[in-house]
Amino acid sequence: MKDEKNKKKVMDAKDVKDAKDAKIAKDAKDAKDAKIAKDAKDAKDAKIAKDAKDAKDAKDSDDSKDSKNKKSKKKDKKSKKYNYFEATVSFTDYSCQAAELLHSILSNFDTATLESQMLQMHEIEHSADLAKHQMMSNLVKEFITPIEREDIAAIAQEIDTVTDTIEDVVMRLYMYNIQTIRPEALEFSETIVSCCNALKIAMEDFHNYKKSKNVIENIIRINNLEEIGDKIYTRAIRNLHTTCTDPIEIMTWSKTFDYLEKCCDACEDVSDVVESIIMKNS
Repeated sequence: MKDEKNKKKVMDAKDVKDAKDAKIAKDAKDAKDAKIAKDAKDAKDAKIAKDAKDAKDAKDSDDSKDSKNKKSKKKDKKSKKYNYFEATVSFTDYSCQAAELLHSILSNFDTATLESQMLQMHEIEHSADLAKHQMMSNLVKEFITPIEREDIAAIAQEIDTVTDTIEDVVMRLYMYNIQTIRPEALEFSETIVSCCNALKIAMEDFHNYKKSKNVIENIIRINNLEEIGDKIYTRAIRNLHTTCTDPIEIMTWSKTFDYLEKCCDACEDVSDVVESIIMKNS
């Protein structure tokens, strides 16, 4: 009986120990699982926080870049502000190109190449038109202009007329099927080249019109050249009617001389507008 009690006590003690060990093991496992879960959660939270920070940093960086780009574009736009004085110089450069081509055509006249030369002249005239349209597009949006916008538009239009009229001469040579060049035509083309060059020099200094002497000096020069053109025209028409008996040739050359003389007049018209603007703003 006593042995059974002792055995029972031993078994009870063993059960208690086993239960205690099981609880300890379970607690240890639970603690380990809890730690693993906590570590996983902490790692996940840390990753989320890092990703959020990285995303924020990236956004801040992008915002900073966008801000810099906007400022840079704004600065570039400001620094690339359309220059109307430079534009008028470029317009006269087209006129000079057209005048030089006209003189070359008349000096080395060849009916076989006249059509291609006419197309070449048209390319110059078309480029001049595009440049003028670009200026007008800027002009209508401009808040403040260096001189009155009507004056800028007037100069652009008058210079464009110079280039157009030079092209008209070449078109007449082609349309009227002119076969030989009269000497006065060469005198005219030389005068037109001189007029356009003087016009370009005047426009190059036009931005400084209040102090520059070049502008007025070349305006006077253009006026003098236009008078020379008038004299050439008078002599050319006189010689045409006294030396030529072909009525068709008289008609075609009379009209061609008209346009050659108009080229000089067109240059003078530009100089008159420029002179008027100088007087208005002095």
